[in-house]
Amino acid sequence: MELSEVLNIALMQGFAGLSLFAVLLLMGLGLAIIFGQMGVINMAHGEFMAIGAYTVYLGSTLTEKYAPGFMPAYFPFAIVAAFVFAFIGGWIAEWALIRHLYKRPLDTLLATWGLSLGLQQVFRTFISPKEVSPTLPDWLMGSWAPEEGLDIPINGMFVMALTLLVTGGVMLALYKSRWGLRVRATVSNRPMANATGINTKKTDQLTFAIGCGIAGIAGAAFTTIGSTGPTSGSLYIVDAFLVVTFGGAASLLGTAFSAFLIAQTQSISEFFMTGSMAKVFTLSVIVIVLMMRPQGLFASKIRR
Repeated sequence: MELSEVLNIALMQGFAGLSLFAVLLLMGLGLAIIFGQMGVINMAHGEFMAIGAYTVYLGSTLTEKYAPGFMPAYFPFAIVAAFVFAFIGGWIAEWALIRHLYKRPLDTLLATWGLSLGLQQVFRTFISPKEVSPTLPDWLMGSWAPEEGLDIPINGMFVMALTLLVTGGVMLALYKSRWGLRVRATVSNRPMANATGINTKKTDQLTFAIGCGIAGIAGAAFTTIGSTGPTSGSLYIVDAFLVVTFGGAASLLGTAFSAFLIAQTQSISEFFMTGSMAKVFTLSVIVIVLMMRPQGLFASKIRR
């Protein structure tokens, strides 16, 4: 095998890692807001990702059946709908369940795990027990070949662009908007935030819903690279927690960096070993780093 072929394969494998990075980052961003900023262990976060994925699938099915001429343009609208439905689901879950369990992390873990199992059964009953995939528009299919032997999938480039857009939006909102100011004030000192007139209960509810909505966008992105089943979200929840913990629980920059590091390590190692061994190798690296730096790569500077 020539050196150029090896380099092309390495580049394509690296880009495959970027697609995984995009999904992990979107999942991790939502979880970093909920877990890192609010201290809630949301084991149902993967199911909100599945809500987003199923929204795209149902949007594809309905468009194909009732408005086939709209197929080339439906996908961006489906992404917005995925955020909206996951946001609404998160808002209801926080109001009905989570708000009663703040400062009780073990209880939130058990309660959201139960919610996760319940949502999986809802997906099986009302959508399909089997894995499903949406019909993607033609402009998302195919690949871009900058040179012979190097093919970069268009759907991967779209997912990366979507991830950069959402990440930039979250960073901007957290540090430049009134909502972000309220979140940071609540996390820093809840009694003082209440004393200054911030409704911390509404801030908690909105923050939880936004985190779930971002998971919905992750689900929409996931439909471009894989099929969706009732347990698809739960397969990513461990990876998402690893991303947040490895980067530093309250650091969005750490979440982005650790998502990139984990995705690239796993993708490139899969070129040299089996998928399961690559997973074990990646997890071993994370465990070793966390043993030396238990607070994560980017330690939180927020006063607790």
